[in-house]
Amino acid sequence: MSEAPTIVAWLKPVCGWSNSVREAFGKHGLQFEDKDIINNPDNYAEMVQKSGQPLSPCVEINGQMLADVSGEEVEAWMVENKIVETVGA
Repeated sequence: MSEAPTIVAWLKPVCGWSNSVREAFGKHGLQFEDKDIINNPDNYAEMVQKSGQPLSPCVEINGQMLADVSGEEVEAWMVENKIVETVGA
């Protein structure tokens, strides 16, 4: 695999969708910046500004914004874009 991707995730502290995104990164051992959009209004404003919409989770991988995604969608995108390889089958 190539070098580790740069990942920023705008997530809620307690949320099924946000947790599924965390699990997708954890499953692949990826480090990421976890930005709390509930307790930090600046993070929320940044997410809306960068993604162009108000729904979370939003994830930016190597500069590519994935807005309003689930962990499964993030993982599928990472596999498709060769960020990670499929784990298990």
